[in-house]
Amino acid sequence: MTHDYKRNGVTALIAALNMLDGKVLSMTDSLHRHQEWLRFLKMIDRKTPKTKELHLVVDNYATHKHPKVKAWLTKRPRIHIHFTPTSSSWLNMVERFFCDITDKRIRRGAFTSVPELEAAINEYISVHNAKPKPFIWTTKASDILAKVIRARASMNKYTSN
Repeated sequence: MTHDYKRNGVTALIAALNMLDGKVLSMTDSLHRHQEWLRFLKMIDRKTPKTKELHLVVDNYATHKHPKVKAWLTKRPRIHIHFTPTSSSWLNMVERFFCDITDKRIRRGAFTSVPELEAAINEYISVHNAKPKPFIWTTKASDILAKVIRARASMNKYTSN
């Protein structure tokens, strides 16, 4: 950002990544409260075959655990919510997609309005979905876990002093 940076508004991108084919379902909204999250869940429910079980990986944001969300989910046993541990967003593959869209489209753009930003987001997702690819882990689980253990040990050195 430069000294003359001007913020022209914000939008929330709520998205789900299909791990099998790489397609993304998404919506943008000016807010990210339980109402918007519930609207997104209803969209996923509508757009996926009723015969499919859905496993959604989400962070621990309070919106995802709101009583109205829990009540709605209770009536839909095919939808299973899995919460990532705190500070483990890397376990959620949609976060990888968020990195891509940020690096390849949002950070490179100059948007004079929220609708212009949302159009760019929607265009990027549309192009992505035209030729989706599933994300393939290239690092072995044992290497990832070793890195986490090293990081935790390093952090504990600083927090115990």
